[in-house]
Amino acid sequence: MATHTGSEGTIKIGTDVLGELRSFSLESSAETIEDTSMGDTARTYKVGLTAFSGTASVFFDETDTAQGNVDAGASITLNVFPEGATSGDTFYSGTAIVVGRNINSSFDGMVEMEISFTGSGALTESTV
Repeated sequence: MATHTGSEGTIKIGTDVLGELRSFSLESSAETIEDTSMGDTARTYKVGLTAFSGTASVFFDETDTAQGNVDAGASITLNVFPEGATSGDTFYSGTAIVVGRNINSSFDGMVEMEISFTGSGALTESTV
């Protein structure tokens, strides 16, 4: 089984690499629908709707095209590459809505930006 370091990861907004990426998270989930009926001896469930969401933390760069495309309310094509973007690497893609963009600064630190997104549709897993 292969393992990977976090420094291998990257995110693309459309075809543009999200510059100055520091960290990211990607969560996928599925609802369950109970279909237990009288006479059953254990609860049973069916899979319901799926969803995905996540965040990305970057150093703010006003010249970065991808960072410029993540305004709150924007619909984006999101491509998340946890292990890098070379041939054979796994990645996740889908349409997402930017639900938040928070820019933080302190006198003794870097200007940073946190981006939050929620999926609109299915998240697909593919390989490069």
